[in-house]
Amino acid sequence: MQTEQQSEQLKSPGGLAELAQQIRAWGAELGFQQIGIADADLSEAEPRLLEWLRAGFHGDMDYMAKHGVKRSRPDELVPGTLRVIAARMNYLPDSAAEGWAVINAPEQAYVSRYALGRDYHKVMRRRLQRLTERVEAAVGSFNHRVFTDSAPVMEVELATKAGLGWRGKHTLLLTREAGSYFFLGEIYTDLPLPIDAASANHCGKCEKCIEVCPTRAIVGPYRLDARRCISYLTIEHHGSIPVELRALIGNRVYGCDDCQLVCPWNRFAQTSGEADFAVRNGLDDVTLVELFRWSEDEFHARLTGSAIHRIGYERWLRNLAVGMGNALRELPSTAASAQAIRAALEERRNHESALVREHIAWALQQ
Repeated sequence: MQTEQQSEQLKSPGGLAELAQQIRAWGAELGFQQIGIADADLSEAEPRLLEWLRAGFHGDMDYMAKHGVKRSRPDELVPGTLRVIAARMNYLPDSAAEGWAVINAPEQAYVSRYALGRDYHKVMRRRLQRLTERVEAAVGSFNHRVFTDSAPVMEVELATKAGLGWRGKHTLLLTREAGSYFFLGEIYTDLPLPIDAASANHCGKCEKCIEVCPTRAIVGPYRLDARRCISYLTIEHHGSIPVELRALIGNRVYGCDDCQLVCPWNRFAQTSGEADFAVRNGLDDVTLVELFRWSEDEFHARLTGSAIHRIGYERWLRNLAVGMGNALRELPSTAASAQAIRAALEERRNHESALVREHIAWALQQ
């Protein structure tokens, strides 16, 4: 434990610089690949946020509009906030099947690589909380709040200001050292820590992420229409998936990684050594039929503790039905895999959920 005198020294200008270095070291010990510090001024980003909301690009995510400028004004979300400690943690499992190989196999189910293991919210929040405990042990009580995709926080903007990377044209954060396969988390604090230099953009003229998007959800550089995004449609969207977009979803049943898979910077992506992010239930390379045949009890037993569990069983079946319909369109009708898909769909044709029945009927028409 620090003495009271040592704690006061760490709150002095010179001591704060030392504390910032200690925070980076503690972060590395806790499994973060990078820690950066930003001020809380997002005034330049706020007009872009408001324009995005006015365009309706947030779709059914009403909470995006509900919180308004709290997202771009950290001091209104957590009064007294002077700095944001931003952290990133790699999530790519080292043993996962190659992404394009799964996407190009119609009978297989593609699950976004970030969701193959344990729910990142719990992992990141726990590690960030442990980081705050180390800071508190050094300086005494201080005002802070931890976030991991759990409140109105402009994570990518803050991470960019903190020097962790730059916003790619697909709107995700990119780094030269590790691509984009990582989670972000933040600690809002009243400690006036020295800030890091913002990152420069290194996308250049490349627009591969825009060109590869199956549903053309990236409507322009740095502009995403979530209403067309497969991640939004399969995770955030609660109702019926628009008919005109279903065929474009392919076999992507939870999220989409195409814009990351094609990004040249992900040649430098680093795998994660975190056991929590290791593949569970064989979700990196599994057939649509196998997942569709899970009972509701099996869904809960297998996926409790996973990010996928949050969408619930009904939407899980909805997504799988779309993938199965798309597989029927691509596979020869006489193929054993196509026959197995058709049989599995027929078994649930009279499912109690109208949403599931609708998507099964569409799938069988393919």
